[in-house]
Amino acid sequence: MKIVTIRDFSLRSKLRKKMITGLHAILYSPDAEKLRTFLRDVLGLKSVNAGHGWLIFAAPPTEMTAHPTEDGEKPHHQLYLMCDDLKATIQELQAKGVQCGAVTEARWGSITSIHLPGGGELGLYQPKHPTALGLK
Repeated sequence: MKIVTIRDFSLRSKLRKKMITGLHAILYSPDAEKLRTFLRDVLGLKSVNAGHGWLIFAAPPTEMTAHPTEDGEKPHHQLYLMCDDLKATIQELQAKGVQCGAVTEARWGSITSIHLPGGGELGLYQPKHPTALGLK
């Protein structure tokens, strides 16, 4: 009879929880309440109340990538929502009074931006590449 200990790598790897369990993104706005209402009522995102009215919204499945910077460019980050049909999504958003930017075409997708209440924009695109959304 073999005694298996926690030092056994195969058992240890089965018992270990995932190191990264989610992605938490923060949108800053001078009118956070108006932005929260937009996320809930316009985009239809569900939320939990973390206390004192601080809503944390469930986001759609996410993926993340890493791109090289151009010469002289500082490291930075971008946040995009994804959709299956950009034209239909823009029409649906516009019907709810949301202003979207011009659509541009890139090798990787069709892109626009959503103008957020209180200022700022959020990218929105329909990917032309395989996505990692269904991977676990």
